Amino acid sequence: MADTSPVEVRYFAAAADAAGCTRETLDLPVSATVGDVSAAVAARHGADMARVLKVAAFLLGDELTRDASAPVGPRIDVLPPFAGG
Repeated sequence: MADTSPVEVRYFAAAADAAGCTRETLDLPVSATVGDVSAAVAARHGADMARVLKVAAFLLGDELTRDASAPVGPRIDVLPPFAGG
């Protein structure tokens, strides 16, 4: 059985609307990637969230990425495109 670790997922704008919350903690494998988080979040929150995730960027510490293979630490922010400035 793989070791798991809590990952805080913070949602902004349309991602928060789709999730119905601004943050939650998921238990994911220690080796979880952005793709793993996206899959877990889409499975948990459904089609609206899946649509948001397709266009979202992810903030890992100070690094903004769309790379599904990027390793996740203790927190990830889901940032959909923002309108305006």
